[in-house]
Amino acid sequence: MNHLSVSALNEQIKHLLEESFSRVFVEGELSRITFHNSGHIYFTLKDKDSAISAVMFRGNASKLKFRLEEGMKVIIDGAITLYKPRGSYQINCFSIEPSGQGALAFAYEQLKQKLASQGYFAQERKKQLPPFPSRIALITSATGAALQDMLRVAQKRYRLLEIDIYDVLVQGEGASFAIAKAIETADKVGYDVLVVSRGGGSIEDLWAFNEERVADAIFMASTPVISAVGHEIDWLISDFVADMRAPTPSAAMEMLLPDTNELLLHVDSLSSQMTQKIQQKLYNYTQSLRHLQEGYAQHSVEKKLQHKFEEIEHLKGRFTQQIAFKIQTMQREVESLHVSYPQAIASQLSLAQNQLNHLQNMLQSNHPKLKTKKGFAQLAKNHKVVALKSLHVGDIFEAQSESVVVEAQVLNKRNI
Repeated sequence: MNHLSVSALNEQIKHLLEESFSRVFVEGELSRITFHNSGHIYFTLKDKDSAISAVMFRGNASKLKFRLEEGMKVIIDGAITLYKPRGSYQINCFSIEPSGQGALAFAYEQLKQKLASQGYFAQERKKQLPPFPSRIALITSATGAALQDMLRVAQKRYRLLEIDIYDVLVQGEGASFAIAKAIETADKVGYDVLVVSRGGGSIEDLWAFNEERVADAIFMASTPVISAVGHEIDWLISDFVADMRAPTPSAAMEMLLPDTNELLLHVDSLSSQMTQKIQQKLYNYTQSLRHLQEGYAQHSVEKKLQHKFEEIEHLKGRFTQQIAFKIQTMQREVESLHVSYPQAIASQLSLAQNQLNHLQNMLQSNHPKLKTKKGFAQLAKNHKVVALKSLHVGDIFEAQSESVVVEAQVLNKRNI
């Protein structure tokens, strides 16, 4: 019996699979996505009943217009291959398209949402364009019609402008790198404005302006940037990030540059207005000077001095009257005091004498030595004079006459 080695069996299976499934289109859901450092992408494609491993090698992965995400439903164009060392088969992916949506459209929306969440489109970060730019940079193809349109408009509208042209690829592989590099280089020069532009075309032709590296370059630029790509109906990622979006390249120049003819008309208008204002000012000053002259004639220095002297005399008269009135008032008050003061003193002295006499009488009437009437004595409790009615049964008290002190105790008390 003939037998096969494992390697020989895997080789035959590999040959059979790769010959039978050299080109397959498979729809499924992405799972377990791994972005390897080598640039390869490994993932699993599954549906509700089964799954299959898949790989997209670096060469094909670099052409992807969108980022693979977990759970995304896609259609894969590839071939079945077998990895002999493990005897496992997988899909070698040539390209991947979002299911039900074009890859470019999906990539556009994916990047737009990402940049919007990072604040790339915020109005508050957009820079103001100068009203009279003196030096600008045009980042576009030197052979494109868009450049000629912009130069023609600039020559017609504003000849004082200095224009530098940065010739770049505007479509195809490497275009986004060239555009981003030109923006970074021009931003360091010190231009007033950078204009990133190209003419119309298909979405594939315009795709370089939808690349993230171009959006990053515009966002990081310190110089104001105008995005003027395609036609009015074309909206690119660069349009959202730029400080101003122009529908066409020629429209960008019309929006950026003032019209020389309009400026001249405006200058003429300002000149006429200035002349009228100066004439009006001169007339007003002449009238003011005439009024001053008349006023000076009517109000000479001598008249002003005489008026001031009259005012001083008037103030002196008022001051003299007020002083005399104050003196009279004070004299009347002094005379009144001469009359009332002795009377008040006599009244106070009489009152004080009466109070003194009263106190002396009280002192004499209450002094123990003066109380010599038979049968009367002064009562004291705890060395304090008290009334008889304030004593209670059991209280100890002293009865004092002029010459004798008797200590006693209340045995009984009754009211009479």
